[in-house]
Amino acid sequence: MSADTTPRTIFHYFSIHSPWAFLGYAPFAEVARRHGLRVEHRPVQLGELFSQTGGLPLPRRHPVRQRYRMTELKRWREKRGVEFELKPAFWPYEPALADRAVIATIVAGIDPDPLIRRLFAGVWQRQENMADPAALLGVLAELGISADVLIEAAGTAIAGIYAANQAKAVETDVFGSPSYVLDGEVFWGQDRIDLLDDALTSGRAPFTPEA
Repeated sequence: MSADTTPRTIFHYFSIHSPWAFLGYAPFAEVARRHGLRVEHRPVQLGELFSQTGGLPLPRRHPVRQRYRMTELKRWREKRGVEFELKPAFWPYEPALADRAVIATIVAGIDPDPLIRRLFAGVWQRQENMADPAALLGVLAELGISADVLIEAAGTAIAGIYAANQAKAVETDVFGSPSYVLDGEVFWGQDRIDLLDDALTSGRAPFTPEA
């Protein structure tokens, strides 16, 4: 009997709005490629996710936490060797349409990786307004993706998937972006990618909160 060659699936919960998801995307994608994982991208609405799981949006966090966040962004910008704006011109913004464009691309059978990378670059490096439909249309045209994707993203079907991603996130114990879920084990934050890589390399069973 031949061995099962079905690739393992890892679930990637994130929002284009998240600088940490941006910082983690390239190294995460490399780990997934190296281990032959199938990645299922699940964009989520971070504000709602925070609300449901006890988190606070950035403006409501204590100034001590806000200052530490900026220090951490500087550290990880240097660690990852990625230039980006700490305070982009069009951030914060309403990320739903950009997130849903990723979902619509997946539904259309298009590899979402180029779009995810380009949207992240648009927010964090190119200082583009990724809440602006015209700007999003320009990104799609640049990548050779039909404008119909954005029309679908604005519709109720994709909105339903976006909401379902949210529900799945909470059910899976996800509470922030990015989160990588492998066999039910949640790795929260781009600073957990090395731990994810270790788990994949060792082949260990997933850790769970239960004893």
